[in-house]
Amino acid sequence: MAFGIIGEKDFTIRRLSENERQTVLDLAWAVFSEYESPDYSAEGTDEFRKCLHDEGYLSGLHYYGAFDGEKLVGEIAIRPDKKHICFFFVDGRYHRQGIGTRLFRRLLEDFPGVTITLNSSPYGLPFYKAIGFVPTDEEKTVNGIRFTPMKYEGK
Repeated sequence: MAFGIIGEKDFTIRRLSENERQTVLDLAWAVFSEYESPDYSAEGTDEFRKCLHDEGYLSGLHYYGAFDGEKLVGEIAIRPDKKHICFFFVDGRYHRQGIGTRLFRRLLEDFPGVTITLNSSPYGLPFYKAIGFVPTDEEKTVNGIRFTPMKYEGK
């Protein structure tokens, strides 16, 4: 699926299989450590690390990935029963190339016309607003994790 702009590099966007999950979690940790962790307490960073190893939390998620050749450079994961995005990360070397937007559009193909929620980190807030999410409450901190609850109204 391509949502390319003239001159934009072509990335492959697809639903991922269960056996690709560890690669997704590795990318999530790498991007979180570089871009998110500086805004979190040690407690928040530890809490995020725990969720990457919590089978109960990870179970049932649908994962989508963006690839540059064979390399996973972006990912999004949704809990389909609640329509809640749990992970959404793009390798920093690939920021501002439309990958996050394209991942979200791909996810919307499988979840058309529904309200989707997420909890935005401080770093992600401008991006989520740009793709149509709106805050539903003020920023909160739970177990050291800072987030703003947001929703996207499917059209």
